[in-house]
Amino acid sequence: MGSEQAPTPKGKESAHGLKQSTSSEEQRIETQKGSDLSKGAERVDERSRSSDGHGPGEKQGND
Repeated sequence: MGSEQAPTPKGKESAHGLKQSTSSEEQRIETQKGSDLSKGAERVDERSRSSDGHGPGEKQGND
């Protein structure tokens, strides 16, 4: 949920804080890694493979 969609002022503040925290963590990791993190579909595949070694297509029962 985006901060503009939060139903309460406290929710909007929390969503904004989470977005800032995530952004700063991503920048820190990219600096340590020396390259940008994958975005979009590439990131889904990368994260999926890192968890169990199989890509999303392999998990759909396409044995």
